Amino acid sequence: MLLTPSPLPPSHSRAMASAVNLHPDRFLDPDPAIRRAARELYDATSALPLVCPHGHVDPSILAENSPFPEPTALLIIPDHYIFRMLHSRGVRLEELGIPARDGSVVERDPRKIWQKVADLWYLFRGTPSGAWLAHELHEVFGVRERLEGDSAQHIYDEIAEKLKSPEFLPRNLFEQFRIEMLATTDAAADPLAHHQAIRASDWSYGKNRVVPTFRPDALFRIAAPAWQTEVRALEKVTGTTITSCDALITTLAERRQYFASLGGTATDHAVVEPYTMALAPELVEQLFQRARNGEATADDQRRFEAHMLMEMARLSTEDGLVMQLHPGSLRDHNTAQFTRFGTDKGADIPVAVEFTRNLRSLLNTYGDDPRFSLVIFTLDESTYSRELAPLAGHYPALRLGPPWWFHDSIEGMMRYREQVSETAGIYNTSGFNDDTRAFCSIPARHDLARRMDANWLGGLVARHIVEMDEAREMAQALAVDLVRETYHFPVPAA
Repeated sequence: MLLTPSPLPPSHSRAMASAVNLHPDRFLDPDPAIRRAARELYDATSALPLVCPHGHVDPSILAENSPFPEPTALLIIPDHYIFRMLHSRGVRLEELGIPARDGSVVERDPRKIWQKVADLWYLFRGTPSGAWLAHELHEVFGVRERLEGDSAQHIYDEIAEKLKSPEFLPRNLFEQFRIEMLATTDAAADPLAHHQAIRASDWSYGKNRVVPTFRPDALFRIAAPAWQTEVRALEKVTGTTITSCDALITTLAERRQYFASLGGTATDHAVVEPYTMALAPELVEQLFQRARNGEATADDQRRFEAHMLMEMARLSTEDGLVMQLHPGSLRDHNTAQFTRFGTDKGADIPVAVEFTRNLRSLLNTYGDDPRFSLVIFTLDESTYSRELAPLAGHYPALRLGPPWWFHDSIEGMMRYREQVSETAGIYNTSGFNDDTRAFCSIPARHDLARRMDANWLGGLVARHIVEMDEAREMAQALAVDLVRETYHFPVPAA
C-alpha cells in the first residue's frame, strides 16, 4: 500500500516562510575564474529573445487569450515533471486533480492541490523542476517567499490576484517573455483551427510567431488499437479516402504543405527505436493492408515505421521541412496508470538506443543532401560521444538536439557539452528548445540553459581553450543563432 509522505522533513521548521534568494550567480561554477567569465557571457545573452522551435504549449491559450483560471491549472496540472515526482512518493494522481478516463471523482479544489504540492515541495530541491518554478514565481509573478506549506495559500492568493490583471493575459506574457518564435506540436489530423485563429486575429506581434509542427506518429503505429481511428480522422480533415499506403503518403505530403502554409518549418517523430529502412513497395502495401484488417504485429509496425521515416526524409528534401527524431522513450510504462489516466502522465522511461546502424539507411540516402536537415535527440546519454557526436561531425544534414527531457537539467547540460563538443563542435548542434507544456516555464528553462552554456564556455575561457571574444560569439550562437538557422526561422529586422 502506498502511503502519502509526511508533508515536510522532521527537521524542517514551519514557524514562518523563508524569503526567496535567487542568487545572481546561481548554477555558475564556484571557481572564481570560471565564474567571472561565465557571468560576463550570461550577461551578454540573458536579454536575447527566446526562440522556441519545439514544445507542447496548447495553441488555444494564445488563440483565445483568456485569463488563466487560477495558479494550479497554470503551474501544476500541465507539468508532468511535478506530478511524476509526487507519484513516486505515494501521492495518487487523483489527489492532484488529474482527470481519470472513466470520469471518476478526483480532487477538484485547486487550493487543496496547491497545498499538497507546497507541502511536498522539498522533494524538488536540487532538481530542474525546483529551479524552474523558483524562477517562475520570482521573475514572472514577483513572489518573494519560498513555496512551502505555511506560505502556500498566501502565494496562491498573490498569483491568483495577478492573473486577473491584463498584464498576465497569455498574449501579453508572450510579449513580456520576448518570445521570437514558438512552435507547437500537432497531430497530422489536427485541423489547426487555433493556428488559423491566431493568424486571423488582430494580435500583430504574435501573428506569424506561433507556428505548428507536423507530427504523424499515430499514423505509423499500425499495430496500435487506435490506428484505424487515426486514419479515419486524417480522411475526415482532408476529405480523402485512404485505402493504400501510397494514398496515405500522398495525403501526408499534402498535409505537410498545409502545416507549412501556417508557418510550420518542421516535422517531429517519436519512436522507441530509430530504425530506418526503405522497403519494397509491395511489402509496404502488404503491411498496410494487414493493418486495415486489424492483423498488424509489433514486428510489422517496426518495419512500417522504418519505411515511413525514410518517406518523411524524402518528403523533407521536397518541401524543406526540418525532420526531428525523438527515440528512446518507452511510453506509459505504468500500465495501470495509463489505463486509468491516459498518456503523458509521467510514466515514460528511457531505454538504451543504437543510432549508428539504425540510421545508416537514412543517412546514406539523405545525409549528404543539402536539401535535408535532421535533428536527433536522445535519452541515452551513453550515445553522445560514442555515436551521435561522430555522426553529426560527419553528415552535413545532421544536427544534434539539446539535452532532452530527463537530461534538460543542470548537470545534464554540462554532460552534453562535455561529451559532444570536442567531436561535433557547437555548430553541428541545434541550439536550445524548451520542450514544455507549461507556458510560464518557458523563460525559466531558457534562462537555465543560458546560464549552463555560459558556465561551460566560462570554463573554456578560464582554461585558455578559447578567447573571450570567441566565447561571446559561441554564447550568441547557442542562445539564438543556431536555432534560427537549424529551423529556418527568419532573423527579425533590426
